[in-house]
Amino acid sequence: MSLLERYPNAPGAWLGELPITSRYTAGLAGERFLRAIKDDGKIMGSRCDRCGITYVPARQFCERCLDELDEWLDVGTKGEVYTFTLLFENLDGTAREEPEVVAFIRLGDGGLVHKLDEIHLDDLDIGMLVEAVFKPETERQGSILDIAYFRPTSP
Repeated sequence: MSLLERYPNAPGAWLGELPITSRYTAGLAGERFLRAIKDDGKIMGSRCDRCGITYVPARQFCERCLDELDEWLDVGTKGEVYTFTLLFENLDGTAREEPEVVAFIRLGDGGLVHKLDEIHLDDLDIGMLVEAVFKPETERQGSILDIAYFRPTSP
């Protein structure tokens, strides 16, 4: 039976609480990446010299050649808007008074999906330069949300 086929005796629904005993972790590279944001206000990437790729967020292994990535570098806090979208609804489905901008920010050969703020919608453009705005150190918790948002900047 393949993974796409359903086991014939599997229950159609689970009633009650699901007994979960494991927790999600960010992994070794993810932990180091998030700790750099929290502790140092830095965005780190990992570099594969064989393939010439700088991964952001940083990874433990190269996705192309599978080499272990032990070269970590600060990619800076400035990036480029690669694409974006406007959100007109909140998570609960209610209408927003003002649209929220979410963008893919290119950093290194990868990037981050994050909010844009301090921007007028008329000024929003693909290719614009933005910089990370970090929460105050005392409010950081070791999450990607320790970057409050990205805002427009000059080179």
